Amino acid sequence: MPYARISGTGFYVPPRVVTNDDLVRIGIDTTHEWVVQRTGIEQRRYADEGVGTSDLALPAARDAIARAGLRPSDLDLIVFATLSPEMAFPGSGVLLQQKLGMCDGDDAKLCGAMDIRNQCSGFLYALKVASSAVKAGEARHVLVVGAETHSAAMDLSTQGRTVSMLFGDGAGAVVVSASEEPGGILGTWLGADGRFAEILCQRVWDIRKRPFIPLDEHGVGQVQPSHMWAQMEGRTVFKHAVEKMCLALMQACWATGTDPKDIDLFCFHQANMRINQYVANTLGLPEDKVLHNIQRYGNTTAATIPILLAEAERDGRLKRGMRVAMVAFGSGFTWGSSLVDW
Repeated sequence: MPYARISGTGFYVPPRVVTNDDLVRIGIDTTHEWVVQRTGIEQRRYADEGVGTSDLALPAARDAIARAGLRPSDLDLIVFATLSPEMAFPGSGVLLQQKLGMCDGDDAKLCGAMDIRNQCSGFLYALKVASSAVKAGEARHVLVVGAETHSAAMDLSTQGRTVSMLFGDGAGAVVVSASEEPGGILGTWLGADGRFAEILCQRVWDIRKRPFIPLDEHGVGQVQPSHMWAQMEGRTVFKHAVEKMCLALMQACWATGTDPKDIDLFCFHQANMRINQYVANTLGLPEDKVLHNIQRYGNTTAATIPILLAEAERDGRLKRGMRVAMVAFGSGFTWGSSLVDW
């Protein structure tokens, strides 16, 4: 049975920087200090109108594929994690496949492409799918992408500030490849608790209703603001995030017989700096081993962990031979952890 390793990483964020002071200037009643104190976020990136999630994913994917020493035609599967696809269907995975040039020409490769809808835990769910396919011998190279375009669907008003101040746009990608060398992705452990499905959600349409989007007298769809924008019970999310992230990390350590002291880097989902600091303090993790970039990018949901990995590799903090822990928690509630020998 082959092993599965991460052979390449890539990331991309749009060039437009939106600071906390910029949010104040567009009319949100907040301050830079208020946002930083509660979240650790100083700025985030927003994509321009006309730019979709697969557009952000494209340069990240190309970067990861090149760093793995591959071409798009070498891929056997694309797994795309996002909560903000271009449209209700089809998913962004097939759009990315086409943009990578895999559908035409002598190098065409009509491999499978699928989307994962697990929000902030999406990248780890996608990593589980990819590594399982590789270890089962069903694929040699799988592209795993986490990408989001949040800025098009946020309530940028004082009423929506507790959610909108958190999120930014961006994309990260890894290539999971088959290897004969022991190590690589040691395992990925997932969990969910559907009792809390509506604690953090966006009810933009309800397919149980007829029509699923209410129509006015002119036949124009009307969506209530409470359904259009993401809704969150922040204190409940914070409590469960800390609890489940601690348990998920310990589950990975127990399953592999790993002492947390032997882990070289911790890549936590970047939802809130305070959550991650609380988790690190609870488990006694050294501050210099816990990576953060939320202050620059905000919460990019499925993209946070692959962006962290790619940045750390570029900066020289992440080196071959290191043991890396990844942990995420998000809407659903869903969560996961993974241990990787880099």
